[in-house]
Amino acid sequence: MIVSVILTVKNETESLPRLLDSLAAQTHAPDEIIVVDGGSTDTTLDGLRAWTTRLPLEILTQPGANISQGRNTAIRAARGEIICSTDAGVRLDPNWIAELVEPFDDKNQSQSVAADVVSGFFVPDPQTAFEVALAATTLPIVSEIVPEQFLPSSRSIAFRKSAWERVRGYPEWLDYCEDLIFDFDLRAAGLRFAFAPRAVAHFRPRENLRAFFKQYYLYARGDGKANLWLKRHLIRYTTYCVALPTLIPLTLIAPLAALPLWLLAAIAMFLIPYRRVTPMLRGLAISDRLRAMAWIPIIRITGDVAKMIGYPVGVAWRRKYQNAPR
Repeated sequence: MIVSVILTVKNETESLPRLLDSLAAQTHAPDEIIVVDGGSTDTTLDGLRAWTTRLPLEILTQPGANISQGRNTAIRAARGEIICSTDAGVRLDPNWIAELVEPFDDKNQSQSVAADVVSGFFVPDPQTAFEVALAATTLPIVSEIVPEQFLPSSRSIAFRKSAWERVRGYPEWLDYCEDLIFDFDLRAAGLRFAFAPRAVAHFRPRENLRAFFKQYYLYARGDGKANLWLKRHLIRYTTYCVALPTLIPLTLIAPLAALPLWLLAAIAMFLIPYRRVTPMLRGLAISDRLRAMAWIPIIRITGDVAKMIGYPVGVAWRRKYQNAPR
């Protein structure tokens, strides 16, 4: 069974070494690593070429390609029956490939039928109090995952090349949320999924509030383009544009009556992030613990605002290009 690792890069000089180090340390070595560069203007390509003596790297260049185009190019060039996909900017556990490929073995006694798609997992690798808060606010922990419903990120996923061919690859018309559409297509095709929670990719969250705002704006714009999560977005608009404007005057008129409503709102918005952040605070200085806890509501509200701005932009794009999928 030939195993190919694929990824796309663009201006990843700083983050690339830790990814390549982690690929070199895999207990199940990949047969090949196909990297597509989308037009780097830094020293990314030089860094990749320096690793060709240590890793089975094949470097392809596709200036201007989006992530979907780059992934499809890499998979098309891959020799492997099994494709393991990851992203620049991550660090992989040593057993990442081994855990991903095990469910493809039809001799595996832990399952009755070999998988077509294996969902790995990803965990944050925060380095500041802000990043700890961001991870707790935006990322699920493994105990929250329902394997049958989990939609894997393409920073940690494996699939048969035949499965990729069956759904015609990643959607090249979409610049964000492309891996979700790919997941939906794989599930709609009736392909067999397995969950490998120990196939872990570690990645660093965005470093500041501005970068996070841009990230979530682009994610929501992608939702609008792809017609994803309409109900979730409507709930968000209702909360901020209807419920909140109603609650504020009620608070001024009858504060005691409004207090339970504020408490329910706070629980709904912040309970899960604060529950997640508690174990992440261990080992931090008291000042950093306080900063992380203070950042959570700011991050949550900022993310909601970014989504409310980005989603209609994506919807407008979809209406303009009616021939786009979905």
